[in-house]
Amino acid sequence: MQRITGVDVARGLAVLGMLTAHVGPGGPEDPWPWSLAQVVDGRSAALFVLLSGISVALISGGSTPVSGVRRVQARAKILVRAFAVLAIGVVVILLGTPIAVILPTYAVLFACATPLLGASPRRLLGGAVAVAAFGPLLHLALQPVLARLPGRELTDLLVGDYYPAVVWFAYVLVGLAVGRTDLRDRRVRLRLLGAGVALAVVAHAASALLTRTLAGDPTLVALVTTEPHSSSGLEVVANTGVGLAVLALCLLVADAVPALVAPLAATGALALTAYTAQLVAIAALGDAVVWQPDAGTWLAFLAVTVLACWLWRAAFGRGPLERLLHTLAARAADVSPDELPPRDPVPAARDLR
Repeated sequence: MQRITGVDVARGLAVLGMLTAHVGPGGPEDPWPWSLAQVVDGRSAALFVLLSGISVALISGGSTPVSGVRRVQARAKILVRAFAVLAIGVVVILLGTPIAVILPTYAVLFACATPLLGASPRRLLGGAVAVAAFGPLLHLALQPVLARLPGRELTDLLVGDYYPAVVWFAYVLVGLAVGRTDLRDRRVRLRLLGAGVALAVVAHAASALLTRTLAGDPTLVALVTTEPHSSSGLEVVANTGVGLAVLALCLLVADAVPALVAPLAATGALALTAYTAQLVAIAALGDAVVWQPDAGTWLAFLAVTVLACWLWRAAFGRGPLERLLHTLAARAADVSPDELPPRDPVPAARDLR
């Protein structure tokens, strides 16, 4: 699998966006640019998950899906990566930070994509539309029921407040469909940019209109709002549009000025390490960096993350967690078809007459 720099740049922006949502200053009432943390909240995580779908596509052949033994190998790689990310996510949660850790849901969504490696982009997009339409209804219907059951950590993966898999799987399906196109083709990039802008504008405009119209019914408002982590259908559409537009711009800029975006590309290539290290740092510094954020701390987080990833990428290549995942996945995918013994000739049928 050959890396696409623009995808790494977009993933780097997603990691820095989630960092900003965690420790960035500003609230919904603050003017731009001090409300930046609210702008990236939800959207950066959705971009991160959408890019996971593209990663699944690239692992399994990109625009030319693999088949046969190679598809089996791709599924093994994806599943092993998913289990490893799940384990890392559980460890990070045990640090006790006041952060809704995305890694467990990310791992589940990653694994759920394995049966779809042979699906066409049209079917994948149709599935994404279905999930975006019916997933929010399932989320609202199942959340109060499953919340009463034991094992809340497991039910939160499906219908939690922040990353419910019944809704967020739409991002993976869109990413997998996009990854089946030729992302190196400029025409594909421009179409992604146009589609992304159109989806974002239409979804936010429709949400603004419907929210005012339905203001007296909180349940209906919850289904049409685009507020961060509302997991409504229109939020999925809007976040998908923003994600596609950001991806297209990153692909175009990365080809035009690769040296300029090299630090971001390095951050994206070390996304798992960068995200995990961020949470370890928050645990070490204390909850105040989240609940009482300031611009100085936020800028320090950004600078250290980007610089450390850039230097590590230049000196050692893969990040430590990325190397672990690669090693485990490569060993799991070390399969080949058995050599079958020669088939015995079929004995001639005896004449029983």
